[in-house]
Amino acid sequence: MTEPQDKSRRKFVAGAAVAGAGLGVAALAPGLHLIEVAGAAPQAPRAAGEPAPSTVRWGMLIDTTKCATGCDKCVTACHTENGINETVQDVRQGSQWIRKIDLKDPKNGRTHSLPMMCQHCEKPPCVDVCPTGASMKRADGIVLVDRHICIGCRYCMMACPYKARSFVHQPLTAQNPEVPRGLGCVESCTFCVHRVDKGLQPACVEACPERAMLFGDLNDPTSEIAKRLAQEPATQVRADLKLNVGVRYKGI
Repeated sequence: MTEPQDKSRRKFVAGAAVAGAGLGVAALAPGLHLIEVAGAAPQAPRAAGEPAPSTVRWGMLIDTTKCATGCDKCVTACHTENGINETVQDVRQGSQWIRKIDLKDPKNGRTHSLPMMCQHCEKPPCVDVCPTGASMKRADGIVLVDRHICIGCRYCMMACPYKARSFVHQPLTAQNPEVPRGLGCVESCTFCVHRVDKGLQPACVEACPERAMLFGDLNDPTSEIAKRLAQEPATQVRADLKLNVGVRYKGI
Protein backbone atom coordinates (compact mmCIF):
# COMPACT_ATOMS: atom_id res chain seq x y z
CA MET A 1 0.00 0.00 0.00
CA THR A 2 1.18 3.49 -0.72
CA GLU A 3 1.11 5.72 2.30
CA PRO A 4 -0.84 9.03 2.11
CA GLN A 5 1.10 12.02 0.83
CA ASP A 6 1.22 13.72 4.21
CA LYS A 7 -0.16 13.49 7.71
CA SER A 8 -2.51 16.43 7.34
CA ARG A 9 -4.30 14.80 4.42
CA ARG A 10 -4.54 11.51 6.32
CA LYS A 11 -6.15 13.34 9.23
CA PHE A 12 -8.57 15.05 6.87
CA VAL A 13 -9.52 11.79 5.19
CA ALA A 14 -10.01 10.02 8.50
CA GLY A 15 -12.15 12.82 9.85
CA ALA A 16 -14.28 12.94 6.75
CA ALA A 17 -14.88 9.21 6.79
CA VAL A 18 -15.80 9.10 10.46
CA ALA A 19 -18.25 11.92 9.85
CA GLY A 20 -19.82 9.84 7.11
CA ALA A 21 -18.66 12.02 4.22
CA GLY A 22 -17.79 9.63 1.39
CA LEU A 23 -14.76 11.63 0.18
CA GLY A 24 -16.01 12.86 -3.18
CA VAL A 25 -12.64 13.82 -4.65
CA ALA A 26 -11.83 13.70 -8.35
CA ALA A 27 -10.72 10.40 -9.82
CA LEU A 28 -8.15 7.96 -11.29
CA ALA A 29 -4.80 6.88 -13.20
CA PRO A 30 -1.93 8.42 -15.29
CA GLY A 31 -2.79 9.85 -18.65
CA LEU A 32 -1.21 8.47 -21.75
CA HIS A 33 -1.22 5.72 -24.23
CA LEU A 34 -1.55 2.00 -24.05
CA ILE A 35 2.06 1.07 -24.28
CA GLU A 36 2.67 1.98 -27.87
CA VAL A 37 6.18 3.07 -26.89
CA ALA A 38 8.00 0.94 -24.35
CA GLY A 39 8.39 2.85 -21.12
CA ALA A 40 6.15 5.71 -22.25
CA ALA A 41 5.35 7.88 -19.23
CA PRO A 42 1.74 8.94 -18.68
CA GLN A 43 2.73 12.21 -17.04
CA ALA A 44 5.64 14.01 -15.44
CA PRO A 45 6.67 12.58 -12.05
CA ARG A 46 5.26 14.32 -9.00
CA ALA A 47 7.70 15.79 -6.52
CA ALA A 48 7.85 14.15 -3.10
CA GLY A 49 5.07 15.48 -0.91
CA GLU A 50 3.25 17.10 -3.81
CA PRO A 51 -0.50 16.43 -3.53
CA ALA A 52 -2.27 14.41 -6.20
CA PRO A 53 -3.95 16.69 -8.77
CA SER A 54 -7.74 16.98 -8.61
CA THR A 55 -7.91 17.79 -12.33
CA VAL A 56 -6.88 14.25 -13.28
CA ARG A 57 -9.11 11.16 -13.31
CA TRP A 58 -6.98 8.09 -13.78
CA GLY A 59 -8.70 5.18 -15.46
CA MET A 60 -8.21 2.01 -17.43
CA LEU A 61 -9.80 0.60 -20.56
CA ILE A 62 -9.53 -3.17 -21.04
CA ASP A 63 -10.26 -4.68 -24.45
CA THR A 64 -11.63 -8.15 -23.73
CA THR A 65 -11.50 -9.04 -27.43
CA LYS A 66 -7.70 -9.03 -27.08
CA CYS A 67 -7.53 -10.63 -23.63
CA ALA A 68 -6.67 -14.30 -24.19
CA THR A 69 -8.13 -17.10 -22.10
CA GLY A 70 -5.39 -18.65 -20.00
CA CYS A 71 -3.07 -15.65 -20.23
CA ASP A 72 -2.16 -14.33 -16.79
CA LYS A 73 0.78 -12.06 -17.59
CA CYS A 74 -1.00 -9.12 -15.94
CA VAL A 75 -1.52 -11.14 -12.76
CA THR A 76 2.10 -12.27 -12.65
CA ALA A 77 3.34 -8.72 -13.22
CA CYS A 78 1.11 -7.40 -10.43
CA HIS A 79 2.35 -10.03 -8.00
CA THR A 80 5.98 -9.39 -8.86
CA GLU A 81 5.68 -5.60 -8.66
CA ASN A 82 3.75 -5.56 -5.39
CA GLY A 83 5.48 -8.44 -3.62
CA ILE A 84 2.44 -10.71 -3.61
CA ASN A 85 2.48 -14.53 -3.52
CA GLU A 86 6.22 -14.53 -3.09
CA THR A 87 5.84 -16.25 0.28
CA VAL A 88 3.95 -19.26 1.58
CA GLN A 89 1.93 -16.86 3.75
CA ASP A 90 0.53 -15.12 0.69
CA VAL A 91 -0.32 -18.41 -0.97
CA ARG A 92 -2.22 -19.59 2.08
CA GLN A 93 -4.24 -16.44 2.60
CA GLY A 94 -5.03 -15.96 -1.09
CA SER A 95 -3.64 -12.45 -1.44
CA GLN A 96 -4.47 -11.27 -4.93
CA TRP A 97 -4.95 -7.74 -6.19
CA ILE A 98 -5.89 -8.73 -9.73
CA ARG A 99 -7.43 -11.96 -10.99
CA LYS A 100 -8.50 -13.36 -14.33
CA ILE A 101 -12.15 -14.38 -14.63
CA ASP A 102 -14.08 -16.05 -17.44
CA LEU A 103 -17.59 -14.92 -18.33
CA LYS A 104 -20.14 -16.79 -20.42
CA ASP A 105 -23.31 -15.34 -21.90
CA PRO A 106 -26.06 -17.92 -21.17
CA LYS A 107 -28.06 -16.65 -24.15
CA ASN A 108 -25.52 -17.25 -26.90
CA GLY A 109 -22.67 -19.09 -25.18
CA ARG A 110 -20.21 -16.33 -25.96
CA THR A 111 -17.25 -16.27 -23.56
CA HIS A 112 -14.93 -13.53 -22.38
CA SER A 113 -11.74 -13.63 -20.35
CA LEU A 114 -10.86 -10.49 -18.45
CA PRO A 115 -8.83 -9.18 -15.53
CA MET A 116 -10.77 -8.00 -12.50
CA MET A 117 -9.35 -5.69 -9.88
CA CYS A 118 -10.39 -2.73 -7.74
CA GLN A 119 -12.53 -0.62 -10.05
CA HIS A 120 -11.47 2.66 -8.40
CA CYS A 121 -15.02 3.96 -8.14
CA GLU A 122 -15.85 7.65 -8.16
CA LYS A 123 -18.20 6.84 -5.27
CA PRO A 124 -16.42 3.90 -3.58
CA PRO A 125 -18.61 1.91 -1.16
CA CYS A 126 -15.47 0.81 0.67
CA VAL A 127 -14.76 4.43 1.63
CA ASP A 128 -18.33 5.03 2.74
CA VAL A 129 -18.33 2.17 5.26
CA CYS A 130 -14.79 2.53 6.65
CA PRO A 131 -15.07 3.65 10.31
CA THR A 132 -11.53 5.05 10.55
CA GLY A 133 -10.90 6.64 7.16
CA ALA A 134 -8.30 4.00 6.25
CA SER A 135 -10.16 3.37 2.99
CA MET A 136 -9.77 6.56 1.05
CA LYS A 137 -9.75 8.06 -2.43
CA ARG A 138 -6.98 10.39 -3.57
CA ALA A 139 -7.73 13.62 -5.38
CA ASP A 140 -6.84 11.89 -8.65
CA GLY A 141 -9.34 9.11 -7.93
CA ILE A 142 -7.02 6.26 -6.94
CA VAL A 143 -8.62 4.28 -4.11
CA LEU A 144 -6.18 3.19 -1.39
CA VAL A 145 -6.02 1.77 2.14
CA ASP A 146 -3.90 3.44 4.81
CA ARG A 147 -2.44 0.45 6.64
CA HIS A 148 -1.52 2.63 9.63
CA ILE A 149 -5.14 3.30 10.55
CA CYS A 150 -6.80 0.17 9.15
CA ILE A 151 -8.22 -1.79 12.09
CA GLY A 152 -9.01 -4.91 10.07
CA CYS A 153 -12.77 -4.74 10.53
CA ARG A 154 -13.24 -5.79 6.87
CA TYR A 155 -16.40 -3.74 6.37
CA CYS A 156 -14.86 -2.53 3.12
CA MET A 157 -14.46 -6.11 1.90
CA MET A 158 -18.15 -6.73 2.46
CA ALA A 159 -19.10 -3.45 0.79
CA CYS A 160 -17.05 -4.00 -2.38
CA PRO A 161 -19.32 -5.40 -5.13
CA TYR A 162 -16.28 -6.58 -7.11
CA LYS A 163 -14.69 -8.78 -4.41
CA ALA A 164 -11.52 -6.85 -5.06
CA ARG A 165 -10.11 -6.71 -1.53
CA SER A 166 -8.26 -9.26 0.56
CA PHE A 167 -7.09 -9.43 4.17
CA VAL A 168 -3.58 -10.08 5.44
CA HIS A 169 -3.95 -12.85 8.02
CA GLN A 170 -0.29 -13.74 8.50
CA PRO A 171 3.05 -11.94 8.79
CA LEU A 172 4.71 -11.18 5.47
CA THR A 173 8.33 -11.20 4.35
CA ALA A 174 10.24 -10.22 1.20
CA GLN A 175 8.08 -7.17 0.59
CA ASN A 176 8.70 -4.44 -1.97
CA PRO A 177 9.81 -1.42 0.11
CA GLU A 178 7.75 0.85 -2.15
CA VAL A 179 4.60 -1.19 -1.50
CA PRO A 180 4.42 -1.72 2.27
CA ARG A 181 1.80 -4.21 3.37
CA GLY A 182 0.69 -4.99 6.89
CA LEU A 183 -0.59 -7.84 9.05
CA GLY A 184 -4.23 -7.33 9.99
CA CYS A 185 -4.88 -4.92 7.13
CA VAL A 186 -7.11 -4.99 4.07
CA GLU A 187 -5.47 -4.42 0.70
CA SER A 188 -6.33 -4.21 -3.00
CA CYS A 189 -5.12 -2.95 -6.38
CA THR A 190 -3.58 0.52 -6.15
CA PHE A 191 -3.13 1.10 -9.90
CA CYS A 192 0.57 0.76 -8.95
CA VAL A 193 0.34 4.23 -7.45
CA HIS A 194 4.04 4.22 -6.61
CA ARG A 195 4.72 3.91 -10.34
CA VAL A 196 2.03 6.39 -11.38
CA ASP A 197 3.55 9.04 -9.15
CA LYS A 198 6.84 8.57 -11.01
CA GLY A 199 5.16 9.04 -14.37
CA LEU A 200 5.11 5.32 -15.18
CA GLN A 201 2.38 2.90 -16.24
CA PRO A 202 0.93 0.23 -13.91
CA ALA A 203 2.86 -3.04 -14.08
CA CYS A 204 -0.10 -4.98 -15.51
CA VAL A 205 -0.43 -2.55 -18.43
CA GLU A 206 3.24 -2.82 -19.32
CA ALA A 207 3.17 -6.62 -19.10
CA CYS A 208 0.13 -7.26 -21.32
CA PRO A 209 1.47 -8.93 -24.50
CA GLU A 210 -1.66 -8.06 -26.51
CA ARG A 211 -1.76 -4.43 -25.36
CA ALA A 212 -5.30 -5.01 -24.20
CA MET A 213 -4.98 -2.62 -21.26
CA LEU A 214 -4.95 1.13 -21.80
CA PHE A 215 -4.25 3.50 -18.91
CA GLY A 216 -4.73 7.26 -18.90
CA ASP A 217 -6.50 10.41 -17.78
CA LEU A 218 -10.25 10.12 -18.25
CA ASN A 219 -10.62 13.88 -17.75
CA ASP A 220 -8.25 14.82 -20.57
CA PRO A 221 -10.13 14.79 -23.91
CA THR A 222 -6.79 14.65 -25.75
CA SER A 223 -5.62 11.47 -23.95
CA GLU A 224 -5.72 8.19 -25.82
CA ILE A 225 -8.09 6.59 -23.32
CA ALA A 226 -10.57 9.49 -23.50
CA LYS A 227 -10.53 9.38 -27.29
CA ARG A 228 -11.10 5.62 -27.34
CA LEU A 229 -13.98 5.84 -24.89
CA ALA A 230 -15.56 8.60 -26.97
CA GLN A 231 -15.35 6.52 -30.14
CA GLU A 232 -15.92 2.95 -28.95
CA PRO A 233 -18.60 1.43 -26.71
CA ALA A 234 -17.36 0.33 -23.30
CA THR A 235 -19.04 -1.21 -20.28
CA GLN A 236 -18.84 -0.58 -16.55
CA VAL A 237 -19.19 -3.75 -14.51
CA ARG A 238 -22.33 -3.40 -12.36
CA ALA A 239 -23.19 -0.09 -13.99
CA ASP A 240 -26.55 -0.37 -12.24
CA LEU A 241 -24.84 0.61 -8.98
CA LYS A 242 -23.98 4.02 -10.48
CA LEU A 243 -20.50 4.07 -8.95
CA ASN A 244 -18.89 5.59 -12.07
CA VAL A 245 -15.93 3.23 -11.93
CA GLY A 246 -12.53 4.05 -13.34
CA VAL A 247 -12.08 0.70 -15.08
CA ARG A 248 -14.03 0.16 -18.30
CA TYR A 249 -14.30 -2.97 -20.45
CA LYS A 250 -14.69 -3.22 -24.20
CA GLY A 251 -16.39 -6.25 -25.73
CA ILE A 252 -18.56 -7.50 -22.86
